[in-house]
Amino acid sequence: MFGVFIFIWSFALISGTVMVWLLAWAIRRGEFRDLRSGARMIFDKDEPIGLVTDHFPGERKW
Repeated sequence: MFGVFIFIWSFALISGTVMVWLLAWAIRRGEFRDLRSGARMIFDKDEPIGLVTDHFPGERKW
Protein backbone atom coordinates (compact mmCIF):
# COMPACT_ATOMS: atom_id res chain seq x y z
CA MET A 1 0.00 0.00 0.00
CA PHE A 2 2.87 2.35 0.79
CA GLY A 3 4.29 1.75 -2.71
CA VAL A 4 1.04 2.91 -4.29
CA PHE A 5 1.16 6.17 -2.32
CA ILE A 6 4.78 6.73 -3.33
CA PHE A 7 3.88 6.11 -6.98
CA ILE A 8 0.88 8.47 -6.90
CA TRP A 9 2.77 11.29 -5.16
CA SER A 10 5.82 10.94 -7.40
CA PHE A 11 3.63 10.94 -10.50
CA ALA A 12 1.78 14.04 -9.27
CA LEU A 13 5.03 15.82 -8.45
CA ILE A 14 6.67 14.98 -11.78
CA SER A 15 3.60 15.84 -13.87
CA GLY A 16 3.10 19.12 -11.97
CA THR A 17 6.71 20.07 -12.57
CA VAL A 18 6.43 19.26 -16.26
CA MET A 19 3.24 21.32 -16.58
CA VAL A 20 4.85 24.37 -14.94
CA TRP A 21 7.88 23.98 -17.20
CA LEU A 22 5.64 23.77 -20.31
CA LEU A 23 3.72 26.88 -19.26
CA ALA A 24 6.97 28.81 -18.76
CA TRP A 25 8.23 27.55 -22.13
CA ALA A 26 5.06 28.71 -23.90
CA ILE A 27 5.21 32.13 -22.23
CA ARG A 28 8.87 32.56 -23.25
CA ARG A 29 8.05 31.65 -26.86
CA GLY A 30 5.27 34.26 -26.94
CA GLU A 31 2.36 31.88 -27.45
CA PHE A 32 0.09 34.05 -25.28
CA ARG A 33 1.14 37.39 -26.79
CA ASP A 34 -1.64 37.73 -29.39
CA LEU A 35 -4.72 35.66 -28.65
CA ARG A 36 -7.11 37.53 -30.95
CA SER A 37 -5.39 36.93 -34.29
CA GLY A 38 -6.04 33.20 -34.16
CA ALA A 39 -9.70 33.79 -33.37
CA ARG A 40 -10.12 36.19 -36.29
CA MET A 41 -8.36 33.87 -38.70
CA ILE A 42 -11.52 31.85 -39.33
CA PHE A 43 -13.44 34.79 -40.79
CA ASP A 44 -13.29 35.76 -44.44
CA LYS A 45 -15.03 38.30 -46.70
CA ASP A 46 -18.19 36.12 -46.91
CA GLU A 47 -18.57 36.22 -43.13
CA PRO A 48 -17.17 39.44 -41.68
CA ILE A 49 -16.38 39.78 -37.99
CA GLY A 50 -19.46 40.49 -35.90
CA LEU A 51 -22.01 39.43 -38.55
CA VAL A 52 -23.59 36.04 -37.92
CA THR A 53 -24.40 34.28 -41.20
CA ASP A 54 -24.91 30.77 -39.85
CA HIS A 55 -28.37 29.36 -39.20
CA PHE A 56 -29.99 26.04 -38.36
CA PRO A 57 -32.01 24.21 -41.01
CA GLY A 58 -35.67 25.15 -40.83
CA GLU A 59 -34.93 28.38 -39.01
CA ARG A 60 -35.79 31.68 -40.61
CA LYS A 61 -32.75 33.54 -41.86
CA TRP A 62 -32.83 37.21 -40.86
